[in-house]
Amino acid sequence: MAAPSNQFLSLILFTFSVIFLLNLPCAAAQAPDCNFQAIYNFGDSISDTGNLIREDNLGTFEPITKLPYGKTYLHQPTGRCSNGLLMVDFFARWLELPFLNPYLQSDASFGNGVNFAVAGATALQPSFWLKHGVQTLNTNSSLEVQLNWFKAYLHSICLSQIVCENELLEKALFLVGEIGGNDYNYAFMQGKSIEEVTTFVPNVVHKIKDVASQLIDAGAVHIVIPGNFPIGCIPIYLTIFHSDNPASYDKNNCLRYFNDFAMSHNRQLQQAIQELKEEFPHVLIAYADYYNSLMGIIKDASDKGFESDSLLKACCGIGGAYNFNLVSMCGMQGVPVCPNPEKYIHWDGVHLTQEAYGQMASSLISSVAGQWKCLA
Repeated sequence: MAAPSNQFLSLILFTFSVIFLLNLPCAAAQAPDCNFQAIYNFGDSISDTGNLIREDNLGTFEPITKLPYGKTYLHQPTGRCSNGLLMVDFFARWLELPFLNPYLQSDASFGNGVNFAVAGATALQPSFWLKHGVQTLNTNSSLEVQLNWFKAYLHSICLSQIVCENELLEKALFLVGEIGGNDYNYAFMQGKSIEEVTTFVPNVVHKIKDVASQLIDAGAVHIVIPGNFPIGCIPIYLTIFHSDNPASYDKNNCLRYFNDFAMSHNRQLQQAIQELKEEFPHVLIAYADYYNSLMGIIKDASDKGFESDSLLKACCGIGGAYNFNLVSMCGMQGVPVCPNPEKYIHWDGVHLTQEAYGQMASSLISSVAGQWKCLA
């Protein structure tokens, strides 16, 4: 199947899931009381609360600046790629903190943390992908750029590194990702084979590990690093890479080979996290298993309140088996929205609904409370 035109490539962003499997680091690390005073978030459209819409080139992301994006809870578009709240918003609720403001909001308050995530962002810099014939569209704010924003922010508010470490970062929760999904999305959507994209996985994982290491050097001591998702279960992948061969699909009707790829990324990422734990035994570093989280929702959808006949369909979309069409995306004129988004897992064929994000956050909060021995 031919790769889609460039004007749609930057819409391929995502991430999701329900049950975070948190791997506690070695015994030298001290369990926190979970009374975090701030959140610092890095990532892409799964957690962007308004950075992309403040950059110069919205491009095909223009629909997220208007309803129905944001219709369910905030009742207005904010740059969040969902019908309502994101997981990072539920994190803030748990900690009884205000929702995180985007770093690029010039008049924002950052007293309880900062959101550096940008929709469309990649782990690797755009220059890397250009060398391999892949364009990264809409934003150049890669993970490295977000890290530099964080360093500039610290420099602007801290009298010294010791003050930052003891009074600010020690009491903060760092969410490093999901990131890396767009690196693969752009490559796949521009015609790269699974075999070729697989060769880039070590580069992506190394970048995530390196940024986490630099955050630790700056003073971070509580870090969550999510893995990739079962991308073979996402409406945009199911639509673009449709196959007439039944063997291409697993028992959940997801694309088998893309899910295998995601699991390969996750295995390498978990190995990198283990190496970080050994290098920094005083730091709590958790791996968040987005893959099995989303699969858990799909397998137990009815019990979790989702419609069983809409598991792989977008709520906001039109056409085809998955209610998704690249030329008639959510937010465009004439594209309908389902009357009951709370019954859908997928919002626009790329991102999840508020209900799905909320269930994911609830599962993670329970894991943190239980495994880090603190009160939720």
